This record gives sequence, C-alpha cells and structure tokens, in this order.
Amino acid sequence: MVYANLKLRFKPVSHSWVAVHPKPKGVIQFIAGAFFGTFGPMIFYRYLLQSLFEQGYTIILLPFNFTFNHYVEAGFLMREQYEILPELVRMASIAGYDYEAYLDDKNFSWIGHSLGCKYISLLEGFTALPPEPQDREKFIRNLLPQTSDKSQIETVIAEMNILFEELTRKTAEVKNLIYTYVHKDIKFNSVFIKGQVSILLAPAIADTGSAIRPQFLADIVDNLGWGVKPTVEETQNLIKNSGLFNIMGLVCFKSDQIAQSTCEWFTTILQKPPQDFQKSLAGGHLRPLGIQLAKYVINIFDKPLIESVQERNKALEHNVIQLLEELKKKSR
Repeated sequence: MVYANLKLRFKPVSHSWVAVHPKPKGVIQFIAGAFFGTFGPMIFYRYLLQSLFEQGYTIILLPFNFTFNHYVEAGFLMREQYEILPELVRMASIAGYDYEAYLDDKNFSWIGHSLGCKYISLLEGFTALPPEPQDREKFIRNLLPQTSDKSQIETVIAEMNILFEELTRKTAEVKNLIYTYVHKDIKFNSVFIKGQVSILLAPAIADTGSAIRPQFLADIVDNLGWGVKPTVEETQNLIKNSGLFNIMGLVCFKSDQIAQSTCEWFTTILQKPPQDFQKSLAGGHLRPLGIQLAKYVINIFDKPLIESVQERNKALEHNVIQLLEELKKKSR
C-alpha cells in the first residue's frame, strides 16, 4: 500500500531525526554520506526518503561526526538505535499509531549511501563477535593481522568488549522500558543487527587518502597513527570473516568513480550479494540526492539536473523499493 498523501515530518529524537509513520510495516535507518550525512540529510535526500516513507516505513536519520575513528562512531550509531527504539514505541502509542512493527528488530532495515555504507558494514560485521570475551579477542586479533601497532589492537579489543557488554545491558533496559509503555515484549535477534536487511547505495570503503590530499599528507597522518580506522583491508577482513551479509542489496552507479573499487570488491572478491540483489544504474556517486519541486525532481549534483517524478522513480526509487521488498521476503 502506498501512502501518497502523507507528509514527511522529522522530529528530533536523541541525536537523530525520526519521521513516524502512522501505519508502519517497518523501520528504515538511513546513514548518509560524509558531508551530507552531517549537514541536513533530510534536505539533500528528501525525495528518496519521501518515497520510502510513502511505502509505509518509519524513517530514522542517523547522523555521525566527522572522524577517522570509524570504530568509535559505529559504536555511537549502535547505541543510538537503543536510545531511539523505546521512544518510537512511546511516540506511536501516544499518537494512536500502530507500533507492532517496532516490537521485532527484524522489521528494522538499513540503507546507507557512500561512507554511510561503511558504518552499516561495520555494524553487521560486529554481529559476528562471539559472546565470550576470550573468543572476541581471538576474533579481533584475526581481523587485524597486518596491524603493526599492538596498542591499537589492544584498544580495539577493549572498546569492543565495552560496547558488547553495554549493548547487552541495553537490550534488557529497552525491553523493560517498552513493557512499561505498552505491556508487550520486544524480540531482539542480537545486540547488533543480525537478521536486518541492508541496502548499500554507492558504498565507499576508502582510506585516509580519500579525505586528505595530496597523498603524502595522508601518509604522514597514517604514520602518526591518526588515519582512518579500520583501514580498507581491516574492514574487508571483518566483512569476510563475519560470514554474514546474506540479506544485503547493492546499488552501484555506472559513472561513479568514488565507489567503483568498493562495488567491484563486493561483486568479484566477496561475491556478494547474489546477482538478483545487485543493481547497476545510470548516474554518478551523488545520484541518490534529490529534492522534489511540484512534479519534478532536482538532482542537486547529478545529471539530468531536472527530471519528472516518473523518470526519477524509474531511474532510482523504484529499484531501491523493489530491492528492499525482495530482501525482506528473503529474510523471513
């Protein structure tokens, strides 16, 4: 069912922005690209988000700080989900909206663009962390075999142990809080995002050199230990070692040079997702951005600059929505 007359209105919840659907069939947690994810994702991605909202999804925009330590920021994003979840149930129950979809975390999906896809990949990779501390330590050491800085390895192990234990406590707290609101239980499949569908739009898993130019400056930053963490290699190791990413969709754009290497790594090296869940569409890296004006969509940083709603839907949104629905069927 399409809810074409509903207006997309975001409200601040914790550090994020939430548009609550009155009859949600699920939740989409959206993590945008580096610049646009920090400064106004509800504006730059407006048309895509409106299209998803009209399909019956509550939308959560998860912001992130500009940092090279993506381990820490991924932990923040995971904590944020637990802050938002009980508030979703409370807001819906007060407004008289349906809230049943919020009571099973399998109804939560993730869509990312550019760097946002790296954060989603980290969260899914962390899902494979073993529950016992000694097993987690072994998993992480296998993940970082090429890292020469031993103190970094110890830091990552300590941070992951703290995060894992904190989220384990949070699940119990959230269950109790939601029960006080609606007297119903919520089902968690894991402390991370196991069983949750994800779609990566133009994923960009890059190193320090992608953010700092020229390359010799990036090399200096890396040598000082201030570069991007985890590195491209470490992120790829996490994805491979997790054995997950089985309900993931991949959308790549034919003129996109920024995400090209990441897209090729997923499809040729990892060989995921299956061909049926890959889309190769026209456009460049910033194709997902767009704002609607009357019956037209302004593609802010892509060509054509202006196209009809029908043309834009055919080029992008219909593909994303179809992919999401097919992945949700597979996850059941």
